[in-house]
Amino acid sequence: MFGIGDLIVHPMHGAGVIDDVIQEKVAGAIKEYYVFKMPVGGLILKIPTANCQAIGIRAIISHEEAEAFFEGLASLEVESNSNWNKRYQENLTRLKSGDLNEVARVVKGLMRRESRRGLSTGERKMLHSAKQIIISEIALVEGGDYQSVEARLDRAIMQPGKLRQPS
Repeated sequence: MFGIGDLIVHPMHGAGVIDDVIQEKVAGAIKEYYVFKMPVGGLILKIPTANCQAIGIRAIISHEEAEAFFEGLASLEVESNSNWNKRYQENLTRLKSGDLNEVARVVKGLMRRESRRGLSTGERKMLHSAKQIIISEIALVEGGDYQSVEARLDRAIMQPGKLRQPS
């Protein structure tokens, strides 16, 4: 269970802070919610406390884990599926996992694809969302601004690494 002021990550929105814990009556039952607020953009969500684990809510990573994350990006393997629909669904599953390395696989795969062939509108939006999820967490961990974190992410992602063709 989290408390007010805790820094957490929502798998589909990124990192933010628990601003409050409230109770509301819904369908005749009183339920408890975290009021989740993102520092940039001002997004506010009410997250049911009972569903946090199922949603994939987690505490943000440590500074040491952030450094290890950046160091591991060059060797992070990504798959490049030629079928757009299958690739999109695989990437969506990775995003929903809430795992920072899985989100990084999405970013790395889409950035490489963009540099070679370009992206569809849907994939361009997915790339933007995936980058924001990573950037929001790293910016909170390191206390940096979004632009410098994004530049660091772009440099780390575009280092030569492994690309696998799916079997």
